[in-house]
Amino acid sequence: MFEIEDTTDLPKPERYASLIAQAGGLFAGERDAIANAANLAALIYHGLPELNWAGFYLYKNGELVLGPFQGKPACIRIALGRGVCGTAAATRSTQLVIDVHEFPGHIACDAASNSEIVVPLVAGERLIGVLDLDSPKRARFDADDRAGLEHLAALWVAASDV
Repeated sequence: MFEIEDTTDLPKPERYASLIAQAGGLFAGERDAIANAANLAALIYHGLPELNWAGFYLYKNGELVLGPFQGKPACIRIALGRGVCGTAAATRSTQLVIDVHEFPGHIACDAASNSEIVVPLVAGERLIGVLDLDSPKRARFDADDRAGLEHLAALWVAASDV
């Protein structure tokens, strides 16, 4: 049985250090990308406050397709360059959006979402997909979240057969 460490009282950098250590434990000895994505989505969703969605979109046949996640049902397919996820995938750069209602072309899978961060998943030069987090709180994500989530995303890519 795996217990997610309670990090709610820790500063963000320490909270992410704990999540990174826990993710390393979850990935130990496991190379399956879907299994690792499912566990990482659950770890992030239950390990970070003020989220209403955390999960993966995987790049398949020229588009992003819904992968393992935690939260309400979501959009299934997203074109590259469309919305926050499609923009992160097309530019291969993290998108940190303070207010999704001000993001041109934002795709509202959950009307409760007000801020979002999307980290591209890249192996070498190859796009694998994106790691997407939504929050009902405006301005929920910051530079500490970007650094921590980029580290978690890189750890997932390195640990998984992608």
